Amino acid sequence: MDLWVDTRWEGRHGIGRYAREVSSRLTLQWRPLDLKGSPAASTGALSRVPNGIIYSPGYNAFLRAKRQVITIHDLIHLQAPWPGRAKYLAYYNAVLKPIVKRNGVVITVSETSRQAIATWLNDPSVDIVNAGLGASAAFSVEMSPIESSTPYLLYVGNLRAHKNICVALEAMSLLPNARMRMLVPASEHAEVLRRCSDLNIADRVELLPEMTDPELARQYRGAAATVMPSILEGFGLPALESVMSGTPVLFWQGCAAVAETVGARGTAVQGSHDADEWASVMNGALSDPQRVEPPSGSYDWATTATAVERVLSSVGP
Repeated sequence: MDLWVDTRWEGRHGIGRYAREVSSRLTLQWRPLDLKGSPAASTGALSRVPNGIIYSPGYNAFLRAKRQVITIHDLIHLQAPWPGRAKYLAYYNAVLKPIVKRNGVVITVSETSRQAIATWLNDPSVDIVNAGLGASAAFSVEMSPIESSTPYLLYVGNLRAHKNICVALEAMSLLPNARMRMLVPASEHAEVLRRCSDLNIADRVELLPEMTDPELARQYRGAAATVMPSILEGFGLPALESVMSGTPVLFWQGCAAVAETVGARGTAVQGSHDADEWASVMNGALSDPQRVEPPSGSYDWATTATAVERVLSSVGP
């Protein structure tokens, strides 16, 4: 049976990293799916695809595919504000759900997402496989920290609403001496600067350029803590990278996926939008930086790729 992989997902973002790390480790012979355009476009569901098994590292599905294995990292789209949520509901319920049920298997990345998908599908016959995520070997307590004359907090992510970074920036405005370094897409730099200027904290927020894993690992190692105020996550890769580097994470207690990854290696904030509470926790981390023991277990890409390959091998013609 021919195996085709939708490599269009590869890029410098969460799913892009997952796609690259997993696909490069598959030992099964496969070929890239020859399609143009964004894999996230809903119109792609109508694309003509070759015979064989189609593997998508993301949530795109093909109505014409006979057999396919889809990866649903989370159901964050179904929590989007109205009216934007309408298009996601239509795609997930009218296209994605029937295809997943027909194939009888779907891959995800955390126990939190596995449970959410099980509730959404409401079909115990579907095998929901939690293949997990990995962390680059660079994210280690052995990596030397970047030098810094003053303690700083680190944020790695983007400005999407569910990331909730606005509360951390507001908290910064309550801490006159606090400093933060942010790694966000270059396309969002202007918006970060605007928000920081409005809060009068622009001189204390440093925007980081695109980095290699070792360079980012040094930033994690040098930080007093990583700030991750997300309301929703399917996994939260920066949280894993941070604790693997020995740096605690400040997170909202209601974000189950991040809590699952961090455990006791950080501080859980009770109020997702309580800037005063976030300021108190951030100030505590800056005043008394702590190191944490990395989690033991199989947080590596080889393990994830093996789990994915096991699913692909089990899918019949």
